[in-house]
Amino acid sequence: MPSRNIEKTLVPDSYYHIYNRGVEKRIIFKDDKDYTVFLNLLKRYLNKEPTKDLKNREYIWLHDDIELLAYCLMPNHFHLFVYVHDSPESLTQLMRCVCTAYTGYFNKKYKRVGHLFQSRYKASHILNDSYLQHISRYIHLNPKDYKGWKYSSLCYYIGNKHAAWIRPDRIMDLFDGGPMEYMRFMRDYEDNKAMLDEIKSELAG
Repeated sequence: MPSRNIEKTLVPDSYYHIYNRGVEKRIIFKDDKDYTVFLNLLKRYLNKEPTKDLKNREYIWLHDDIELLAYCLMPNHFHLFVYVHDSPESLTQLMRCVCTAYTGYFNKKYKRVGHLFQSRYKASHILNDSYLQHISRYIHLNPKDYKGWKYSSLCYYIGNKHAAWIRPDRIMDLFDGGPMEYMRFMRDYEDNKAMLDEIKSELAG
């Protein structure tokens, strides 16, 4: 079961479903570049090698602390599914860095000021191994046209793309039949709607 969606002390060696949306449910991704900028910020901190800014200073490097297992960006919200190793505070660092940088980019581009996100991110602690498959499916099924949606990690699950900063192996190892079995699992969501609705209720809690 996911634990309730409240701010709490994070614990090491744990799975978390991260969620946040725009303040007043406003749009936070208006065009392709906005989605790309957000994903590049995740890549900046989670890539296999550290990256540097224009002054040759290294950004915080969190590849060894956090595994990004799945993601989906929607026009007014985002989902991340992560595994946190022995430094739980690294998740707070990641979300602070990504959301602060993205807010600065967005506000400058669209000539606005103030908060962009509704609140501090929500983190649902996944306590039951049986939920690991279902969380990834819930995330990937957010778009109605989930097969064609460009801003989710589904393409990394079915073998179309690979990147060092997106690591679906912990989930894909649960599927003996590989990508084809995972896609069958996606298509079978009607039979497991109760499971998905339960996950959704946890997010709303």
